[in-house]
Amino acid sequence: MEPHALARPLRVLRVCLHLLMLGLLGLAAVRVVIGDGPHAASVVTASVLMAAVYVAGPLLPKVSCSDAAAAVWLAALGLVWLVLLWLTPDGVWLAFPLFFLQLHLLPGWWGLPVVGVTAVLAIAGFGWHQETFSIAAVIGPALGAAVAVATVLGYQALYAESEQRRRLIEQLTEARSELAAAERSAGVLAERERLAREIHDTLAQGLSSIQLLLRAAERALPDRVENAEQHVRQARTEAQHNLAEARRFVHALTPPDLESGSLPVALERLCATTAERTGLAVHFHLDAEPVALPTPYEVALLRIAQSALANTAQHAGASRAEVTLSYMDTRVTLDVVDDGVGFEPESPAAAGSVEGGFGLAAMRARARALGGRLSIESAPGRGTALAVSFARHDEEAE
Repeated sequence: MEPHALARPLRVLRVCLHLLMLGLLGLAAVRVVIGDGPHAASVVTASVLMAAVYVAGPLLPKVSCSDAAAAVWLAALGLVWLVLLWLTPDGVWLAFPLFFLQLHLLPGWWGLPVVGVTAVLAIAGFGWHQETFSIAAVIGPALGAAVAVATVLGYQALYAESEQRRRLIEQLTEARSELAAAERSAGVLAERERLAREIHDTLAQGLSSIQLLLRAAERALPDRVENAEQHVRQARTEAQHNLAEARRFVHALTPPDLESGSLPVALERLCATTAERTGLAVHFHLDAEPVALPTPYEVALLRIAQSALANTAQHAGASRAEVTLSYMDTRVTLDVVDDGVGFEPESPAAAGSVEGGFGLAAMRARARALGGRLSIESAPGRGTALAVSFARHDEEAE
């Protein structure tokens, strides 16, 4: 139960306590007047005075916010009550609402001994008026004190439990907000990494090819116009291809090379265009009957092949490269081998980026994202062999 849910019952109890106190005071005054008892005027005066002191308590702000002020008010109310108890045995009834006031306003456990003293005084006063002590005279105030203590302590325990639950809910809400923020941040970082890999493997490589072709056109222009025209035409074709790639990034669609054919066809076309643009002898080999794979796996294999061939053309100084796609019983493997200058795969430069790009790190991340394995074998002067493999997930089985 929440604290705000306990507020309404607490207000109802306060109203009932006010009505009980004023009702008992009125009853004591009316009984002494009707019964023409002794000290009738004094009893009425004491009842009115006690009612005035009681009403003044809720109207004084310090009583509700200061323990000292509450103690002074309770002391004044208790003194008037003792006078009333001395004048009439009906004053014993007022001990019951006093129990609740003492338990509610006195700090800590001070209320319990004060309630005990009040109960003893009520029993003593009632016995003095009756000129004898009976079990009934003892049980009444004692039972009233026990009921008041049990009620107040039960409410306090319930309120403490509700406060603890409220704090726990606030902590859980805060933790959930922090977790949601962390998930959003992780999602943003993952999407940035994915876009970085896509741009590096497609747009950046294509734009680099356009730059090389335009440089070749610039060198050939003074000598042979037809060669320059061929380079410019190839550059325009590459620019159109990269524009299509950019549009598909925006719409998160399949790469155009895969839209127009299967993965082997796309890889064969990639080898042909790479050879045409760079002059590198690139050959494609297909091992075993091709099987359609889920799009993410085909995209990953195509992008890794693009990045590997781009690195070979730009950095390896190779004269030839071999690309082999193998479909095995449980796995599909892509191998890219060149006869270039090679490098140290464990060096910091190889582990990170190459000339500001993502290179091997992007290929490893792309393979790891789909549960694949990527390995590189190379040494200075011995060429490079790159192999990436994925577990077979045939499209029909998905």
